[in-house]
Amino acid sequence: MSTTAPNASSAPRGHDPLATLGSLPGVPDAVDSVRKAVDAVYGHRVMRRRSNEVTSEAALRAARGSAALSGADWALEEVRRRSDFGTAADALTVGAALRLTAEAGQLLSIWRQSPVRVLARLHLVAAGGAGTGTGTGDGGAGETVGRPRLAGEPVVETPGPDSPKPLIEAPLPAADEVAGRLNGLSELVIAGSSAPALVTAAVVHGELLALRPFGSYNGLVARAAERIVLIGSGLDPKSICPSEVGHAELGRAAYVAAFDGYLSGTPDGMAAWITHCGRAVELGVRESTAVCEALQRGAA
Repeated sequence: MSTTAPNASSAPRGHDPLATLGSLPGVPDAVDSVRKAVDAVYGHRVMRRRSNEVTSEAALRAARGSAALSGADWALEEVRRRSDFGTAADALTVGAALRLTAEAGQLLSIWRQSPVRVLARLHLVAAGGAGTGTGTGDGGAGETVGRPRLAGEPVVETPGPDSPKPLIEAPLPAADEVAGRLNGLSELVIAGSSAPALVTAAVVHGELLALRPFGSYNGLVARAAERIVLIGSGLDPKSICPSEVGHAELGRAAYVAAFDGYLSGTPDGMAAWITHCGRAVELGVRESTAVCEALQRGAA
């Protein structure tokens, strides 16, 4: 992990590195802004009677946003109507994103006990039967699916014959470093923190992007893990504030620039990444507020 958010296994007992990040300049304001936005959409009158519809629509839009960041920028109605996701890289990516948004809410109880187990499950769900070079196509999807990569195993972020250039091109950590840092991240999650949910979610998201622990679909998995933290923390228990929508709206270039701040490990860089994630949540709230308004008018 970054120098500002040290590996939990090396932190002094009782030390809460995530809480330290929560006090960085600009972060408390971002946390307050996110909380106010979330509270406002949860207070919308439509949420009293039709929250399940808002949740379902938020999941669809989250999947579309996450897939767009990974290079499959489909129109929302295309994502809504399709049921066959073929073998092309963009179709595989959209299918993976849809499966992940459906799965994330089922893993909340396991996350706090075994984050690595949840991440493995997320990768298995994302990869489906596509495989990552050793796939069998039988749903088991090959030896590399559902576990962190081993030494010498490549990362092909988006499998398929027309695989796009990966969004994150930072140096790829070695497999032994991945294992150690995943363990540290897991210990941080299990130990709990007094840090706001936004901070924890941003660190989980950023660390998984940095590690790219699996042979494929690491970006989708990282954003699904962020979703799990936001839901499980109680900030967004009904999963109606899709940060993936906001990340996509802010754009791929801004996403990569903010992530470079996380990689830097500097206080300014970490604060920039956390506040970027906060802005993404707020834009997700705006999207769901629009859905609520449409439902209220009878337009959706």
